Amino acid sequence: MPHILAENFYAAAQRYNRAAMNTATSQAPAIASHWPLQTLNTFGIAATARAYLRVSSAADLQAVRANPALSALPRLVLGGGSNIVLSADFDGLVLHLVNQGKMIVSEDDTHIVVRAQAGENWHEFVQWTLVQNLPGLENLSLIPGSVGAAPIQNIGAYGSELKECFHSLTYFDFSTGEVCMLDRETCRFGYRDSIFKHELRDRAVILDISFALPKQWQPNLSYAELANELSANGLVTTTARDISEAVIAIRRRKLPDPSVIGNAGSFFKNPVVSKEIHTELLKKYPQLVSYAQPDGSVKLAAGWMIDHCGWKGKSLGAAGVHEKQALVLINRGGASGADVLKLAQAIQEDVRLRFGVTLEIEPVLV
Repeated sequence: MPHILAENFYAAAQRYNRAAMNTATSQAPAIASHWPLQTLNTFGIAATARAYLRVSSAADLQAVRANPALSALPRLVLGGGSNIVLSADFDGLVLHLVNQGKMIVSEDDTHIVVRAQAGENWHEFVQWTLVQNLPGLENLSLIPGSVGAAPIQNIGAYGSELKECFHSLTYFDFSTGEVCMLDRETCRFGYRDSIFKHELRDRAVILDISFALPKQWQPNLSYAELANELSANGLVTTTARDISEAVIAIRRRKLPDPSVIGNAGSFFKNPVVSKEIHTELLKKYPQLVSYAQPDGSVKLAAGWMIDHCGWKGKSLGAAGVHEKQALVLINRGGASGADVLKLAQAIQEDVRLRFGVTLEIEPVLV
């Protein structure tokens, strides 16, 4: 990762902390009670929060921490609500990140650093980088959700992951009341994983993220479906914009629009198994879709296994499996969180019995 800093992050964090403390002592946050969450989660599940706060700065979080009644409540951080399943009303405080802003921070001989606030829409941010002629994130086009949520599960699609262009981020630490900075190594990114699912879970609120985008850009066409899409378009040379448009076209064909059909994208992680287990599965299922990993393990296509179990297009009550992509569970209208989880558990059991593999749920269950 390049060492590019237009400012000293630690000094900036200290200034941020002082400003937040000053504001927090003079201004109480505007807390709403019994706030409806149906429009704040892409599954469209009806639920309410005991308390709700729009967060536009670290000062709002400092004020929450300084208030004993508020700081004692369970917390749920929401951005775009694209990776959660609300199983019931939330008896705590929802912190809704709405801070906005994106900018070019700095550059050196090899990279240009851009920064986006956590409340920015992820896809709109990716499109903004392309307008600025700054490629690098194009394979991650049209992923729903906010910028702040992206590092938590190290979002990835079509042969690319967030960590590849990640530079650093700042977050508010509810344990210390300070704004801290993490670089790529410290975030400990893995497959749909990061430090925010472990030590910093329920403790950190991401405020902004910086990305180091390469000046010597090379297209990433490692994902066969993407390469085929571009080839079908008859492109001789490929630009970042071409890749973005191809990804958008594929996603729109395969995945339901959350504004039309409630969903949280891919509901299960693709399980990773040993080479030996993969070999045994291939003997029984020669058409099994899988992907070799650098460490010798093999990633299995969860969607293929779910489809093979006969779940594509099927429903349990108001919750169902999408007709075009078995990895996506959908709200057919009026589904509760319990309905979604009942369907998910039935799928998990069928896959376990048939393939001997346990599927892990990707969205956060609340």
